[in-house]
Amino acid sequence: MASTGVSDKSLIVSFGEMLIDFVPTVSGVSLAEAPGFVKAPGGAPANVAIAVTRLGGKAAFVGKLGDDEFGNMLAGILKENGVIATGISFDTGARTALAFVTLRADGEREFMFYRNPSADMLLRPEELNLELIRSAKVFHYGSISLIVEPCRSAHLQAMKVAKDAGALLSYDPNLRLPLWPSEEEAREQIMSIWDQADVVKVSDNELEFLTGIDKIDDETAMLLWRPNFKVALGHPWQVVIILVKSSTTQMDIAALFIVYGGWCLNFHGSVEAFHVDTVDTTGAGDSFVGALLCKIVDDQSVLEDEPRLREILRFANACGAITTTKKGAIPALPTSADALKLVNEGK
Repeated sequence: MASTGVSDKSLIVSFGEMLIDFVPTVSGVSLAEAPGFVKAPGGAPANVAIAVTRLGGKAAFVGKLGDDEFGNMLAGILKENGVIATGISFDTGARTALAFVTLRADGEREFMFYRNPSADMLLRPEELNLELIRSAKVFHYGSISLIVEPCRSAHLQAMKVAKDAGALLSYDPNLRLPLWPSEEEAREQIMSIWDQADVVKVSDNELEFLTGIDKIDDETAMLLWRPNFKVALGHPWQVVIILVKSSTTQMDIAALFIVYGGWCLNFHGSVEAFHVDTVDTTGAGDSFVGALLCKIVDDQSVLEDEPRLREILRFANACGAITTTKKGAIPALPTSADALKLVNEGK
């Protein structure tokens, strides 16, 4: 009998930053008001990689850490969670990035970053593990690695290598305005690689930022579609745009778009959310993305099957919701059993 272990599953490679999140010991306060902080591993691409392995998938992480206590701790956490870490390099001259993040009483998250520069910003193209990247069936990335050189060049090369090797490209803009020189630069760079993606996850606030329209509806989301999206998986003109509407109590798919063949819109709609007792929303979107990628990596035909895709998105919603019930991103990422329990309870 053939093995059904993780080693047989297709690889999802996440590229970008990994850092230490410092989360207040109490909820609903600003960073200045917080009486203390608890450190938690984080960084959106790393969160996605661990979300995948926590759900039983196969994942690798490509990025750069400081050769310091935090960097070695983070590399260890990836390995402990079953993430392939051969794509990590270490910088002896720069520290691992730090971020202070809180969920204020008004439901908005507040960030403060320490990167001057941090090791992740210094990843060079020649440091990339190209063999690992070429082995990916899905290559996932954000936009923070586009902010400065040399990491921007490394990001662009990694995307090209993955695409040339036949990987599906998954893009989560993960807007963090405090890290960018200006809003104009953020918008320009985020959109500079938009056309190359096959799957794009956009939050409600990112939709507003990228389109300049404060309205969450089908028409606004379609402004992010591009007529020059390229071939993906043998299906011409295919792109998936998934819009996530988030709040303090739920992860909700506000609009779902599957586009094929010119201007033909196959289907769109919404997927029911789960209401939970939220403690910290950090990592909820990453948990959602990890769940989605884990479910489609070995059977991308689901992108053409509305009932099956809706089922997967509901599972992903459950993963995102569960992640909000604990402090920190990685410590809160659920297992498949956790998510299925919530899905079944909600039926």
